Amino acid sequence: MTHLKPMSYDFAQVNATMQKYVDRQILAGVSTAVLKGQDLVHLHCAGWADKEHDIPLREDHLFRIFSNTKLITSMAILLLVEDGKLGLDDPVDPYIPQLAKRRVLRPDARSLDDTEAAHSAITIRQLLNHTSGLGYGLLDHGSLLYKAYNERRVLNAFQTLAEMITLLEDLPLNFHPGSAWQYSIATDVLSRVVEVVSGRDFDQFLRLRIFNPLGMDDTGFYVPQAQLSRLTAYYSGADPQNILQRGLRRLDKSPYPGAFTQPVARLSGGGGLVSSMHDMLALMRTFLPGGDAILKPESMALMMQNQLPAGTGISFPGIGNVPNKGFGLGGAVTLQPDVNDPPASAGEFEWGGIAGTHWWISPRHQIAGVLMTQKLMSFWHPFSFDFKRLAYQAVGAK
Repeated sequence: MTHLKPMSYDFAQVNATMQKYVDRQILAGVSTAVLKGQDLVHLHCAGWADKEHDIPLREDHLFRIFSNTKLITSMAILLLVEDGKLGLDDPVDPYIPQLAKRRVLRPDARSLDDTEAAHSAITIRQLLNHTSGLGYGLLDHGSLLYKAYNERRVLNAFQTLAEMITLLEDLPLNFHPGSAWQYSIATDVLSRVVEVVSGRDFDQFLRLRIFNPLGMDDTGFYVPQAQLSRLTAYYSGADPQNILQRGLRRLDKSPYPGAFTQPVARLSGGGGLVSSMHDMLALMRTFLPGGDAILKPESMALMMQNQLPAGTGISFPGIGNVPNKGFGLGGAVTLQPDVNDPPASAGEFEWGGIAGTHWWISPRHQIAGVLMTQKLMSFWHPFSFDFKRLAYQAVGAK
């Protein structure tokens, strides 16, 4: 782990607040870190990697980062754009012919056959910013596409990316490409684009172009046998309907038996990676001045800019609209701070995973934060808001 650099910043309130979430049994353990430029000015672990076996959380523990994987996949696509092998506004059709000539569900459609021809092809940019019209079969409970994706097991970890594309071939889109925002399987589709364009398996491309250059030795699609003792235990809340309810329930077979502990066919660019605090900080450093360059400055700036059409915002089923957020190429962009955001966070680039891991980057303040934990369904949870708000305060970002 990179050594903490002594600074005058006081993160005592961050530490105490994270400890409260552990003491209240809302989190088993939580690790937080903050970069100011290239300097690591805060690093703290609270609680347990494994409560049942009394194993304290350490800096070197491994976490299921789920949708934090999307940032890495988006970087892989931008590398291919920089190589001249791909264009952001290219139709996906030449690379993934199965997604050509899409059909789109009509408004208020009651069956998958109630469709019309798509007005335009899906582009690479639309896959990156989740305006492609694809579904997920994950959060959109009750919708036609949720049922269809689950009946066909589109998210099946034991099928390859190529097999996933075959399952998507005759499924309609939820809306015309570019006309709305919906969190989707689009980033997994981009994983397959990387394979087709580069001629390499997705994991090989990531290792060659991102992980090896940054020394991200802890990051991969499964934890090797010799390192399994470093993988944190996984938990859900006692009451999924009450995110602040005390109590944790251990999950040993989620999202499927053997998840993240053995090789798997689906190299999911949308949610398949395991990583460590060390590696996530290495990734954050590339977006801050003086960091190891993976992408060109103009590519990173583009990723962190809102890419959504005017009038389009982020909305999640069951949650509704997320105020004042846009979406870049791989993460959300804070257009104006909301009640949960630090007052100084305009222009921030961020995203997280379903198990509570979260990252954020403020280009304006040249700071970044990483939070690592292990609780199902804790994306954009109060603990992540508290961490960010207190971290901004600690470094004096205004």
